Amino acid sequence: MKGNEAIAEAAIRSGCGLFFGYPITPSTEIMEYLAKKLPQAGGTILQGEDEVASINMCYGAAASGARVMTASSSPGFSLKQEGLSYLAAAELPVVVVNVNRTGPGLGGLGPAQSDYFQCTKGGGHGDYRLIVLTPSKGQELYDYTMQAFDLADQYRNPVLILADGFLGQMMEPVELKVRSREELPPKEWVTDGCRGREKRKIASYALTNEIGEANCLYWQTKYNQIKDRLQRWENFYADDAEYLLVGYGTCGRIAKSVVLTARQQGVRLGLLRPITVWPFPEKAFWGLHERVKGIMTIELNAGQMIEDVKLAVQCKTPVHFYSRQGGMLPTEREIWQAFCRTFQLALTEEEL
Repeated sequence: MKGNEAIAEAAIRSGCGLFFGYPITPSTEIMEYLAKKLPQAGGTILQGEDEVASINMCYGAAASGARVMTASSSPGFSLKQEGLSYLAAAELPVVVVNVNRTGPGLGGLGPAQSDYFQCTKGGGHGDYRLIVLTPSKGQELYDYTMQAFDLADQYRNPVLILADGFLGQMMEPVELKVRSREELPPKEWVTDGCRGREKRKIASYALTNEIGEANCLYWQTKYNQIKDRLQRWENFYADDAEYLLVGYGTCGRIAKSVVLTARQQGVRLGLLRPITVWPFPEKAFWGLHERVKGIMTIELNAGQMIEDVKLAVQCKTPVHFYSRQGGMLPTEREIWQAFCRTFQLALTEEEL
């Protein structure tokens, strides 16, 4: 199935009962698939008048205790930022999908990773964070979407699936896993009518500065707990590596072939693939300076994740950068040649 379809099917099987969205390429198949399949599972899909309306519909649905999702692509995702800030402040679990396309502005329809800053640093106002998962293949699009609903409920926080136009449109075999709606954990905070109990309130407004500071400290404590518990990454031939590539999503997928090529040439190259880009897997980089001579990030942007990698290695290991932009994907050969030039590896033309 298509990557977008895998996301949609995973949402249904995770007990998602409501979807609010607005179509935009290359994420539209998520909405189309759910329009056909979600009502058959007892759920409801509604196309809002725009992205702003859709994300605020998610707010109301989540406050009532429903499992809810929305999906968009870069320009549409930008319009959701105020709503995402409100969701984070109100601690409402919503799953959001951004099938990243090129930019800035209206950009193009090709794959990109140029929304990294927006997704990982809190694209709306205030100090808040989204949990951000980055699949690299069809099965992970399915699996991580299922995990996203659980993480959203566990931490009462919006969770973002950050994909791109390539992942959303490609077709791969996907093993479909079943989950019963009866497995959903109880939510004791929902606003679903108060007959027979005390009223509950979900809000983000602070009436005094003292309350505001207390709220901010509470949120940061929660984010620090998530940062400590939820860092995820994949090591691919990284245990004995003298050099490392770092890439997530599609770039991480391509980089695996580069690592295998390097190993065939006797170069001890490895890959560190972030699975969460917030929290960024800083723990994966601890102690690398003792054996790794250099790192190269592979990205579909002008250089964004590289900043987090530099922070993670604390300037103890050289970090370099290679990218393609505007919807273009790097080939295995391009990355390998750029790596050899950067680290001045003397290889023959045939080896390059």
